[in-house]
Amino acid sequence: MSQQPIQYAVDLIRTARNIVILTGAGVSKESGVPTFREAMHGLWAKYDPQQLATPYAFRANPQLVWDWYEWRRGLVREAQPNAGHIALAHLEHLHSGNVLTITQNVDDLHERAGTRSIIHLHGNIAQNKCFEACQGEPTQIDTIDLDDDGRPPHCPHCGGLVRPDVVWFGESLPVQAINQAIEASQFCDVMLVVGTSGLVNPAAQLPKLAAQNGATVIEINPDTTPITPIAKVKLNGTSGDLLPQMIAVLEA
Repeated sequence: MSQQPIQYAVDLIRTARNIVILTGAGVSKESGVPTFREAMHGLWAKYDPQQLATPYAFRANPQLVWDWYEWRRGLVREAQPNAGHIALAHLEHLHSGNVLTITQNVDDLHERAGTRSIIHLHGNIAQNKCFEACQGEPTQIDTIDLDDDGRPPHCPHCGGLVRPDVVWFGESLPVQAINQAIEASQFCDVMLVVGTSGLVNPAAQLPKLAAQNGATVIEINPDTTPITPIAKVKLNGTSGDLLPQMIAVLEA
């Protein structure tokens, strides 16, 4: 790729006071974490996502849903932050302004790469909460006791079942997370959109909101997405390839 569009993107980032980074499944996929649909293979190929990722599914068969998420957690634990994750963390440390990462991903790869300021729109698969939200939503459960047979644990407060702290189909996004994301999108100078399809709402509306409020949108994606028409700069490629190049220019 020509250095010119990368240089232009870096110049925009360098002069920005408030930067928002929006990341999607493409960033985690580069670390070997399959997207939700891609994970429906092998033992899980016969299941519809509605059987594995809804409150109704958990009520009907908590063991099945728990086993599914334990399997996915294993994939995340084995994965390592890639060059894109590391570059984004480096950008946060390098930049003199405010840098906030908003992610649609439920893994902790951004944090493991060193990102400190982050909003998880869809929850965090490593965390758990009470299914009944007995102490308010969310009632996070930091310590759980797993039976030898791997049955779903019980809430220490109410005795109800514990579930993964992720957003399931039919559920609203965490109120605090989406409100903070909306506010940051309204007041940023630059939004860097990385590895997201631009199809999943309400996250897909954040770049449009940023652009409507005068921010410059920079997109990094090997594919054309609904975000592409509003992007001032479109860098065609993967985050693991392009973001380290941007950091190198930023540090030059």
